Amino acid sequence: MKQAEIKELSLADLKEKLGVLNKNYTDLKMAHTITPLENPLQLRSLRRTVARIATELTKRELQ
Repeated sequence: MKQAEIKELSLADLKEKLGVLNKNYTDLKMAHTITPLENPLQLRSLRRTVARIATELTKRELQ
């Protein structure tokens, strides 16, 4: 998810998206621990998307 797409989302959407992506990340990480993923770069991509959303939430709360 691009930064421009994240900025367009509402606060409620961001919180919902963050919860879903965090769950997906932990599930994917657990699956990778058991059997290696075909594309382990998915983990990096998902982790960075979670960080982008969390950063946007923090930025909005500070304003």
